[in-house]
Amino acid sequence: MSADATNPAAPGPVAPAGPRRRARPRIDLRRLGRAAVLGPAARDRLPDAIGHVAEAHRAHFPEADLEPLRRAYVLAESSHRGQMRKSGEPYITHPLAVTLILAELGAETTTLTASLLHDTVEDTDVTLDQVREQFGEEVRYLVDGVTKLEKVDYGAAAEPETFRKMLVASGSDVRVMSIKLADRLHNMRTLGVMRPDKQARIAKVTRDVLIPLAERLGVQALKTELEDLVFAILHPEEYAHTRELIAENAGRPGDPLTEVAEQVRGVLREADVPAEVLIRPRHFVSVHRVSRKRGHLRGCDFGRLLVLVNEDADCYAVLGELHTCMTPVVSEFKDFIAVPKFNLYQSLHTAVAREDGQVVEVLIRTHQMHKAAEAGVVALGNPYAPPAEEHTTSDGERADPTRPGWLSRLLEWQRAAPDTDTFWSTLREDLAQDREITVFRPDGGTLGLPEGATCVDAAYAQYGEDAHACIGARVNGRLATLSTVLKDGDSVQLLMGQDPASEPSREWLDHAHTPAARIAIQRRLATRRPTADRDEDAVGDAAPAVVDPARAGSAAVARSGADAAPSPADPAPSQVSGPLGTVPAAGPAVKTAFGPRTASVVVAGRPDTAARLAGCCTPVPPDGITGFAVRGGVVTVHRVECAAVARMRSAGRAEFGVHWGETTACRVTLLAESFGRPHLLADLTEAIALEGVEIISATVAPPAQQRVRHTYTLQLPDAAGLPALMRAMRNVPGVYDVSRTQPQQPGL
Repeated sequence: MSADATNPAAPGPVAPAGPRRRARPRIDLRRLGRAAVLGPAARDRLPDAIGHVAEAHRAHFPEADLEPLRRAYVLAESSHRGQMRKSGEPYITHPLAVTLILAELGAETTTLTASLLHDTVEDTDVTLDQVREQFGEEVRYLVDGVTKLEKVDYGAAAEPETFRKMLVASGSDVRVMSIKLADRLHNMRTLGVMRPDKQARIAKVTRDVLIPLAERLGVQALKTELEDLVFAILHPEEYAHTRELIAENAGRPGDPLTEVAEQVRGVLREADVPAEVLIRPRHFVSVHRVSRKRGHLRGCDFGRLLVLVNEDADCYAVLGELHTCMTPVVSEFKDFIAVPKFNLYQSLHTAVAREDGQVVEVLIRTHQMHKAAEAGVVALGNPYAPPAEEHTTSDGERADPTRPGWLSRLLEWQRAAPDTDTFWSTLREDLAQDREITVFRPDGGTLGLPEGATCVDAAYAQYGEDAHACIGARVNGRLATLSTVLKDGDSVQLLMGQDPASEPSREWLDHAHTPAARIAIQRRLATRRPTADRDEDAVGDAAPAVVDPARAGSAAVARSGADAAPSPADPAPSQVSGPLGTVPAAGPAVKTAFGPRTASVVVAGRPDTAARLAGCCTPVPPDGITGFAVRGGVVTVHRVECAAVARMRSAGRAEFGVHWGETTACRVTLLAESFGRPHLLADLTEAIALEGVEIISATVAPPAQQRVRHTYTLQLPDAAGLPALMRAMRNVPGVYDVSRTQPQQPGL
C-alpha cells in the first residue's frame, strides 16, 4: 500500500549489517517510474521495468517462465497508471519493489505474479474474477489473501475478531504472509515523507506484530532490515550512537575479522575442506544489543564469520578443524543442524578466541541451509506442490514450519479458542516470546517450546488434547511435577494415564505458557461436569486414609460403589475416604489369619539362637544380611546396606554371620509413590491381590504437589515373588515408583 519515498532516518553511508546475499544496486525509483510509464510492453518482449525482477528470479530459477510476470506487470501498470505515491513516483514502483524483494529471496513465479498484482484489487478497478481468468485460481487466492490482510489494523486498538478472520483467510498459505512482509519492508524503506507521529505508529505495529511474524516464518533477511528501520524511527538517539560506533570501527586501520577470516581459510585449505568464508557485519540492532551487553566494543564485536560448505558432514569437518587449530570458546557452541529451530533455521554456532582476547563468532552451514536461514518460508515456494527432496525429512514429511509449524498451530488455536479475546491475548503473548528452547523426547524426537515453558506445555505440544490424561513427567530421568520449568536440552518423558475421562487441573493454567496448552485447558474446563470442581476440592482436603486389613487383604477393592454393592444378608461394608475418592470395601468383614509368619534366619554356629528381622530395613530373601546381638540374647538381622549396620559396627557391637533358612514366607513394607487420580487405591489393591499377597495394613497420605504416597505392609507366601509384586504395582497407571521401606503399624 501507499507509503512514501525516502526515509530521512534510514541508514546513510554506513551499510547496516552487511548484506546476507550478493549485493544488488538499489533500484532508482524515479527511473523505474518513468520506465513503468514509457518502457516497451510489447507482447513479445519483457518490459524494461521488470528487468531487475527477471534477473533476480532467474538467479534462483534459471528455467523459469517469465511470461506470467510480463502479463502481470502489464495489467498492474495499466491499472495503477495515473496513481502516484506521496513521494512523487508512479505507484507501480511499489509493487515492482515488493516483487524484487521476494525475487531476491527466491520466491517462485506464482508468488511474484501475485506480488505484482497485490494492490490492484484494492486500489483499482481490477476484480478477483479478472485475476482468476488471466492468471488462474492460485494467483487469485494469493491476491485475495493479501487484500484482506491490508484491511487489518495490527495495532493495540485492532479489532480481534477482524484480525482472527484475516488470519484464517490468509494463514493457510504462507505466500500471503511473505508478500505482506515484503510489502511492509518497502513501505518502511519509504516512510520518510509521512508525519513523525504516523511513522512512529507504523513502526510500533511493525515491531509488535510483523517482525515477530518474520522471525517465526524464518525470513531473517526481512526481519533484520525491518528491525533496523524500526530502530531508526523509534530510538533515533540510540540509532545515531550505534551508527557512530560502526563508522568509527570502519575507519580504524586493520580489521581483526579479516585477519581471522584469512586464518580460517588457511586452516580449511590445509585440511582440504572446500568452503567459502565470508564476513557478515552485524546489523544496527545487533550491534546495539552487543554494546549494551559488553560495554566497550572491539573490532570482532562488529561482525561474525560465515562459513558455507556443500554437505552437512562438511559443517562438522569445519567445526573439528577450527576447534583443533584455534582456541574454541566451548560455551558458545550450539548445534542447530542436529536440532533445527522451529522456523527452518539450521547452522552450527561456535566461537574462537584470538591471542589478544577478542572472541570471533563463527556460523557454519551449507549453502542450502543459508538460503533457508535468509528466506525461510519464502524459499519453500508453493506449500501445496510436491515437496522437493531438500525440503523433506527422513519420514517424507515436508520440512516446512507451516506444515506442521507455527502458522498451522496458530490456525488450530483460533479454531480451539473459546472466544476471540482468548485467541487475541494468547497470540500477542506468543509473539512476545522471542527465545526458544528445544527439549528431547524418549523416542529421539524433539519439541520446540518458548523459553519458560513447563511440562504442561510439553504435554500439549506432544499429545494435543490427549494431554488431559498426563499424570506427571520425568525430566532428565528424575521425577518432576508438571509445573517444572524446562531448560534448553532437557530430556522429557511424559507419564500418561489410561483414563479416557481424565481432565486437566485448573492449576495447570498457572503453569501453561503456550497458546496450545492454555486454549486446550480452558476449553476442557469450560465443558466439564459441574461436580468436577467439588470432587477436586474434596481430594485436596482429604485426610490420610487407613485401609482395614480385614477388608482389603483377601480380595481386590472394587472400582465403584455399584461394583461393591453388598447382599442384603451382609452387613454394610465400611468405606475408605481419602485423596483418591471413597473406596468401598470388597465385601463383609472377615477375620484374617495373618500370624507372625516370617522368613527363617539361621545364625551361623548358633542354630538355637533366636533371630529377628530388623524393622528399619525389612530384609527378605535373597537380600544379603548380617546380624547383631541385642538384649535378651536375640540377634537382629539387617540388610548389609542398612545404615544401622555401619553405626553398630563403629560402636563395636558384636556381629554375627547369618543366612536364610528354608522357610521363605515373609512380611515386607512397600512404599508406592503415584500421581493422584480416581480409583488408584482400588487398582493398586487389586494388583496386590492378583499376586496372591495378603495386605496387613495400608496407609494413604493426602496429595502433595499432585503426588500421593501409599504405604503397604504385606505378607508374601514366598519371598521370591517380591520382584514380580513390585513390578505389578509399578504397572498400575499413575504409579511411578515402588520401593521397600520401614513397616507401619496397622491403624496408625
